[in-house]
Parts: sequence; structure tokens; C-alpha cells
Amino acid sequence: MEPQAAITKLNNRALPWKHCIHLTLLCLLSVVKATCRILRCNSDFVAATLDLGSTAALSREAMNAGYCSALRSYAMCTRRMARACRGDLAYHSAVQGIEDLLIQHSCPRAGPTAQPRPLPQGTLSGDACLYERSFFSRERRMPEYLHCSVFGDPHVRTFNHDFQTCAVQGAWPLVDNEYLYIQATSSPTREGTQATALTKITIIFKNMRQCIDQQLYQAELDNVPAAFADGSVWSGERRGHHSLTVRTQSPGQHAEIRAAHIGTLLVVRQSGRSLGLSVRSPRGIMEAFGPEQDLQLCVWGCPPSQRLNTLRPLSPDPPPPFALSAQTHCAALLPDRDIYYHACVFDLISSGDLNSSMAAINALQDAMSMISDVQTLHLLPVASSLQHHAHLDLLLLLLLLGLSLR
Repeated sequence: MEPQAAITKLNNRALPWKHCIHLTLLCLLSVVKATCRILRCNSDFVAATLDLGSTAALSREAMNAGYCSALRSYAMCTRRMARACRGDLAYHSAVQGIEDLLIQHSCPRAGPTAQPRPLPQGTLSGDACLYERSFFSRERRMPEYLHCSVFGDPHVRTFNHDFQTCAVQGAWPLVDNEYLYIQATSSPTREGTQATALTKITIIFKNMRQCIDQQLYQAELDNVPAAFADGSVWSGERRGHHSLTVRTQSPGQHAEIRAAHIGTLLVVRQSGRSLGLSVRSPRGIMEAFGPEQDLQLCVWGCPPSQRLNTLRPLSPDPPPPFALSAQTHCAALLPDRDIYYHACVFDLISSGDLNSSMAAINALQDAMSMISDVQTLHLLPVASSLQHHAHLDLLLLLLLLGLSLR
């Protein structure tokens, strides 16, 4: 799904307060300079509209009035940033988006503006921005963690331990909830085939006023920065702790992002000519989304029409010696005949590049460090087409039995 298509889909929503996500996505269009604080304006707008969606008692007119107030506040903020953000694409996209939405919702240019949400007074404990400590103090146990990874051509291991290979191209959301938005972009790798690879990963840590302002991380092929888009390597300092930190073990090829305020770890890697992402996050964080956030590859996997059979690589009729060589190569690196082995073989045959095997190896290494239950680590591939043929064979057998009994 292209970004413009996603924005059009959002514009068709019935409730106007949900358009806050529209402006959130605008920051994906550009890397924001440190001197341009358009992300701060955007965070204030998102914060001002959050309560509109959670208050069922508000009428549609009241929600629209509140939404117009938030838009006017956003417009004022962008005007204050006009000089610092001159020439910044995200800034000009936000200005144009505000103008369009003011017209669309018949918002008067003059009128009340949304007041900044005050910081809670006396209600935050010292561990409020440290998710694990806060959770343990409430529940007397550690949270349950979920794992998702996206790698290779691309393959998706969902939070529910489903494994799928997608034929998707363009930008698709992996995670979209109250705290986090992750989008991956895949592009064709070779002409004449359906083979694709992840070429861009965008991560938005949504505003959590008491802990962080909205923060953006973006990686592209051959550019995996160990810093956020504004050049910082940490964000959200509270009582000596940083809510967000970025570090690397291999500059330009690897980034590890820790979000202590939501107990989440994200690892971005480049393996060969593709990017990969691994996520470890508490169930309570990853399940904090509404029905309108209905497309998340890490939650539901690929759309059914976009799923490929991992046991059948995309290369048309690969030469038997090459297919055997791919199997031998992957078996030496991944002795367990699990999803990572089959993904390795799939990527080797589809791309013809031996370096593509590193995507599955790195994904397995991340999974080993993120999954505590070793019994769920090595999943067996499930070919939907084989299941389909099995169902047809069963129906045929029942039909034959029925005919023989007549």
C-alpha cells in the first residue's frame, strides 16, 4: 500500500478525530532536521486529539469542534516554525495537510485552540517510564513478551508464531497501535520475477507526554543509522533514565533501539541487499489498538491474496544443480529444517545471491535472544497450497466413498 493510498483510506473514515493518524504519517515523508521542530508540533496535535476518540459521551459535533481546535493549534505551531523549517518537505506537507483538513471539516479560521495537555501532578511513580518495573510493581510478575520479525523476500514471523512469505510491494504497516507505528517498504529485486526485498523501515514512537515526545527512526538500504532522524541517540530523560536509546554493533548495518517506557526492543539490520527487523514487546503494548488499525503484518500476517508458498521459490524452474546447491548451503548454516532454513533456500533461489542467506541467519539469532520458550523457536513451514490440495484430496475421497456405497 503506497503512502498516498493509506492517507486516502484514512480520509474516508467517518469520525474526524481519527485523522490525527493522517498527520502522524506525514513525518514519514522526510528526515527532519534538528533545527526544525515540526515533529513537536505534530506530537502536540496527536496528544490534543487522543481524548476525542476515547470519550464516547461526546457528540459528533463536539468531536468535530475539538478536532477543529486542535487543527488551529497545529496551524499556529507551524507558523511559529516557518523560518526554521523553510525548505523542509515534512513541514510543507503538514501545512498543506492542515489546510485541506480545515476546509474538509468546515473549520473556522478563527476560534478557540486546543490547550496543551498538562503533565499529571503527583500521579507518576519513579518507574512510570520504565515499563518492566512499573508492570512488576502492579502485577508482581514480568510481562508476557511477543516476538515478530520481517526479513528476506520478505518473510514475516507474526506475534502469533505464524510464518508467511509475502508478495507485497510498496509500503505496508507492520505495527500500528497507541504507542508505536512501524512501516516497511519492499521493492522488486529482479525483473521478470515477483522477488522483492525490504529497502526501507520507518519507526514512529508516538508521543507519551510524561516520558517522550514523538520520535522518528528511519533506515534505508545501505544506510542503517545509529541515531534518530533528528540526529539524537537518546530521548526522554527522567530521573537519570533514558526512555529511548539507539546503539550499534556495526555502524551503517545494524541498529538496536530500546524503548524502556514501553518495554520494547527493536533490531534493524542489513543482510546482503535487504533490510530486516526484529521486535520484542509486551503483549499489553502490542494489543493496544482499535478496530480502525486493521492492517498490521506482525499481528495478522500478509493479506491472503499476497501470500506465497515458501516451499516453492519464485525463480521459474531453477536449474536442479543450483537448487541442490542452495539447499546444501543453507543446511550447513541452518541445520534445523525449520522456517529459517526454508526461507534461506527460498531467498537463495529467488535472488541468486549467496549473501541473501544472512537474512535468515540474522533473524534466527535475533529470535534466539528474544524468545524465551525454546519450543516455539523452530517453527515448521506450512504451505497453504499443500493444505488446499489436502482438502481437495479429502473431498475427492469422500465423494468416491459415497459413490461406492450407492
